[in-house]
Amino acid sequence: MSTVMHPSAAINSDPLVIAGVEYHSRLLVGTGKYRDLEETRAATQASGAEMVTVAIRRTNIGQHANEPNLLDVISPQHYTLLPNTAGCYTADDAIRTCRLARELLDGHDLVKLEVLGDEKTLFPDIIQTLQATEVLVKDGFKIMVYTNDDPIIAKRFEELGCVAVMPLAAPIGSGLGIRNPYNILTIVENATVPILVDAGVGTASDAALAMELGCDGVLMNTAIAGARDPVMMASAMKKGIEAGREAYLAGRIPRKRFASASSPIEGTFF
Repeated sequence: MSTVMHPSAAINSDPLVIAGVEYHSRLLVGTGKYRDLEETRAATQASGAEMVTVAIRRTNIGQHANEPNLLDVISPQHYTLLPNTAGCYTADDAIRTCRLARELLDGHDLVKLEVLGDEKTLFPDIIQTLQATEVLVKDGFKIMVYTNDDPIIAKRFEELGCVAVMPLAAPIGSGLGIRNPYNILTIVENATVPILVDAGVGTASDAALAMELGCDGVLMNTAIAGARDPVMMASAMKKGIEAGREAYLAGRIPRKRFASASSPIEGTFF
């Protein structure tokens, strides 16, 4: 007799593994754009996230002694901190920022690398990002890299040694959702490292779609922090991620042009 695994058990036995560490939540969240640190704490807790990003150039984690410290509400004992290079427009700036993060966080080597190419769109500068990746990997960093949704480039970052590749779904903060699902699907199908959608998610259904495509996780900030009720939206995103992952594992029915009976008709008499 076959046994049916309860959905929660299936999720718990299906961890996200990044750089050898297991995470039960596939939602990663940012820590910027909230009204205050208390809202940051509450929304992060409601999201169920275990990994949170920290913009080193914009957030105080101890480098400014007289300012509120993010680590007072987001403790490294309870969350994996993911320092990021938000606001960097050159490889050199990004490299310096990663090294500063490692200094501030006592040798922490897991970072999110992003090198932007344009202030209006915040699209990545792929050439500069590739250059920074090569230097940082050789320097011992574990890189989760923000990139565009080009499958060729995504594979190149994997080959350079990134521990995760994070293609955008749409421009940062746009809330447009996944604009090129087939590109994301191709990236997922070709990957041997985790693929996490980064940027462009607007609501829980966008997060669910990313997971249904087979992505390993989703990173978001504006979609939660910019919501009318960030704490409630964080909870909604948590559920969207879980529902999308369960649907992916369950396997959706194929799309058909015409209807098919919901009850079997073979062997019945009319």
